[in-house]
Amino acid sequence: MSTGIEASALPATVPPAPARRAGLGLARLRGLALACVVPAALVAIWQFTTAGRPYSLIPPPAEVWAELRDLAIGGINDDAFSGTLWTHLAASLTRVYGGFALAAAAALPLGLLIGRVQLVRALLDPVLQVLRPVPVTAWLPLAMILFGLGPRSAFFLVFLGAFYPILVNTVFGVRSVEPRLFEAAAMLGCTGPAQFVRVVLPAALPSIFTGLRLGLGFAWVVIVVGEMTGVQTGLGAIIMEARQLSRTEIVICGMAVIGVAGFVSDWLVMQLGRRLLAWSPNHG
Repeated sequence: MSTGIEASALPATVPPAPARRAGLGLARLRGLALACVVPAALVAIWQFTTAGRPYSLIPPPAEVWAELRDLAIGGINDDAFSGTLWTHLAASLTRVYGGFALAAAAALPLGLLIGRVQLVRALLDPVLQVLRPVPVTAWLPLAMILFGLGPRSAFFLVFLGAFYPILVNTVFGVRSVEPRLFEAAAMLGCTGPAQFVRVVLPAALPSIFTGLRLGLGFAWVVIVVGEMTGVQTGLGAIIMEARQLSRTEIVICGMAVIGVAGFVSDWLVMQLGRRLLAWSPNHG
């Protein structure tokens, strides 16, 4: 009798699939609405403080939106900036992802070695710790001397911006691996360099992905500095040119596009991390 009652009561405690989907949909809508509160308030304050002031150095949101449309599709102002947004965005994307890929290719194996091999740590860690606090802007003159004017200097500066966050987080992840894991792997016959692949890399992956997120974010932060090296295309180049011409609305458009592109890039890395680290309770 009790078994039948419990069995008949069990389905009532589990929400049906449509109800669960509806609940998830409402939760997502609520999260989206909350995420829009602060941007909407900032735009309202911006509109209130700039509208109706023809001599204001900061244009109102409507003018910035009109300029962004002109940058994207043209046909409004018909000046040198019209319809050039996608060319500049593609150039910046190439430099950001190219520099980020080079930084990851250099920082990941170096971080694994520094974190795991005492000799490599003793040789390289002091030098890297001295160079790490040097800001990217301080490297700008030297980059222009070493690589000349143009995209190679921009690649180098983006590389520097992304390199250290990836390196530091990789070293931290490797040094945080539980010693018991190495002992267990050795008992199962996994010794020597094989432990890098089977023990160190999986255990350090959460920290590595944190470093990748930070590195890609810093790559977008320094792209404007990187494109001050005489390049003709790129979001940083268009911002600097607009600044010289006192086109503040274009400067704001460039800033907004960099912000959106950086947000999308970070979201892509997060999605990749969630798929590869679904087993980790500390990475969601």
